[in-house]
Amino acid sequence: MTNTIGKIFKVTSFGSSHGVGIGAIVDGCPANLKISTEDIQKELDKRKPGTSNITTSRFEEDKVEVISGIFNGKTDGTPITGIVFNKDQNSKDYSSLKNTPRPSHGDYGWIKKYGNYDYAGGGRGSGRITIGHVIAGAIAKKLLLEKNIEIVSHVKQVGNIIAPTHDFNTIKENISKNNVRCGDLKSSKAMEDLILEKKNENDSIGGIVETIAVGVPSGLGEPVFGKLDADLAMILMGIGSVKGVEIGLGFDVSNKSASKINDEMYVENDDVYTYTNNNGGIVGGISNGMAIITRIAIKPTPSISKLQKTVNLEENKSSEIEIKGRHDPCICPRIAPVSESSTAIILADHMIRSGFINPNNIDK
Repeated sequence: MTNTIGKIFKVTSFGSSHGVGIGAIVDGCPANLKISTEDIQKELDKRKPGTSNITTSRFEEDKVEVISGIFNGKTDGTPITGIVFNKDQNSKDYSSLKNTPRPSHGDYGWIKKYGNYDYAGGGRGSGRITIGHVIAGAIAKKLLLEKNIEIVSHVKQVGNIIAPTHDFNTIKENISKNNVRCGDLKSSKAMEDLILEKKNENDSIGGIVETIAVGVPSGLGEPVFGKLDADLAMILMGIGSVKGVEIGLGFDVSNKSASKINDEMYVENDDVYTYTNNNGGIVGGISNGMAIITRIAIKPTPSISKLQKTVNLEENKSSEIEIKGRHDPCICPRIAPVSESSTAIILADHMIRSGFINPNNIDK
């Protein structure tokens, strides 16, 4: 089972939904980065459950404990280990799922591949394991900020409600003002109403999360294997419930002509810019200095309190299931900070790999 990502800035995720705890080990972060437990906690608070009526009612403080890698308020070049201990797991909610895989979950695939499957809350396959992404992402974000790189993720769409486009700073300001983490306040109200409607119907709804990274220099990524957009797509596609990844215009390039969407270039103050950013800041697998823009398509949370058809593997026959437990009627608001963190992990790795950050000591 693969649980590590990165070439130099390496992140290993560990833990399960209803186990003792969940966390991450970050190896390859340079020494002398100023960071505190509070810096990591601030990011975890963005994705923790039980914060509003549009998230799961499972209440977890998601309080992180850093047990290595930070000395006197700075990284010391050794592996950084952060862990969140589970407090409100309720495994009895899942005992009926031992032999009846849930529709549109990974249960059946895990059973066939590994045999020994932790069915309590999805085990290692639960969305809760993204706590590790956020712990590592918090460190990556601090590292990138040393080079004036900022990242923000927001809910662009829920169902058929699409938020209009805003500038980076407006999105950054607005996402903290609404439960949906939408960059547009008017759209956020309509999105929240739709999510609550689905919740009252014992159903769920999907959407799109957009991530924008500004201040990224040109020259990150490689032209064949190790393309920046390929690495971003890999980590983003690895987030649970994500079924599609777009860079820039994404799938819309398929119905356009080159003369309409080519990013034409100009020089200003000895720097090269493009008039448009349809390629989302990456061309030929390498960043071009423009904002990096990705979008991920997120399916509706498959755990719903409706009767669904499944199979009974023990009796080898068709069956029905009604899923109990506490689940998000829309997972998009809590995936937004995960997408933000995941993007930071890849950018931090490539900044070191491309020589923009010293791998041993950020002061050098």
